[in-house]
Amino acid sequence: MNIYRVIALMSGTSLDGLDIAFIEFKINNKTIDFEIIYAETIKYEANILSEFEIIIDTTGIELLKSHNFYGTYLGKEVNNFINDNNIKDVDFIVSHGHTIFHQPEINLTFQLGNPAYIAAETKIKTIGDFRTLDVALNGQGAPLVPIGDKLLFSDYDFCINLGGFANISFDKNNTRFAYDICPVNIVINEFAKKFKKDFDEDGNLGKQGKINTELLACLNNLDYYKKPYPKSLGKEWVEQYFNDCLLQSSISDLDKLRTIYEHIAIQIVNSVNSEKGNNILFTGGGTYNKFLLKLIQEKTEKQVIIPEDKIIDFKEALIFGLLGVLRIENKINTLASVTGADIDSVGGCIY
Repeated sequence: MNIYRVIALMSGTSLDGLDIAFIEFKINNKTIDFEIIYAETIKYEANILSEFEIIIDTTGIELLKSHNFYGTYLGKEVNNFINDNNIKDVDFIVSHGHTIFHQPEINLTFQLGNPAYIAAETKIKTIGDFRTLDVALNGQGAPLVPIGDKLLFSDYDFCINLGGFANISFDKNNTRFAYDICPVNIVINEFAKKFKKDFDEDGNLGKQGKINTELLACLNNLDYYKKPYPKSLGKEWVEQYFNDCLLQSSISDLDKLRTIYEHIAIQIVNSVNSEKGNNILFTGGGTYNKFLLKLIQEKTEKQVIIPEDKIIDFKEALIFGLLGVLRIENKINTLASVTGADIDSVGGCIY
């Protein structure tokens, strides 16, 4: 049995904050057991959020400076986390980074947060940059979580994460498939800000509006939803296509938000109803949105399963920790069936 004690870092597109988890993995020949020992979400301060915003239109040299700055920030947060929890014997750190650019159609993806600077700040071996190799192999570079779904959560027919985007993974004919379904918190949170809120707690804002059939049709007819998987979404797609439908509509913000909720529920249910399987494991921050989950449950006969809070909040960090373990063991951690790459690969750079 191999035992690894890992600190995993995850930052999602919805900008909720930095997820940081200390996890122990026990690897046997046929099984992988895990325990999330400590975990927390660190809310981003204004200077970090502004770094993410400014960087989109900045120069190359400023991008690299931010890459190193954010890597150092991550290292400092790891040091604080270790000290606060009196953690001993960390084998390595695994960092997803924060996605700034994701345009796989032009072989481009970039996650901010230089892992070399995390390693330098913490003096602990660090693994990062998991997506680049897959994109170089003509893949989407995303989603990467499905191999963890397969190895850690095989009891469930579907795994859906409700984060900035909704993504799904499932087995079909003994092969793992996965893709991004639609935007979720990346658009809901923007509407919540119009009402001076960081997010729409329990969907209380969304449920006040009315569904607009014209806007709903515009959203549901976007070309992305007609494409076969593998496929993935980024912030750029939301700004160019999704938001175009919203700008064309003159209805109230509450009605737009209610229509967006309906759209999200329809796309998620279309995804699960088109495949064989009976139960769905939901994780990610959107799982706490009671109104969204109610809409989904009303539209499908499949069983909706909500796990304990630790899994809801930290499943993606957990699985990136596992990707790091697989990288250390030089085992495949990126599936071509999921990303559309030429071959499976062992992604991640070790510093």
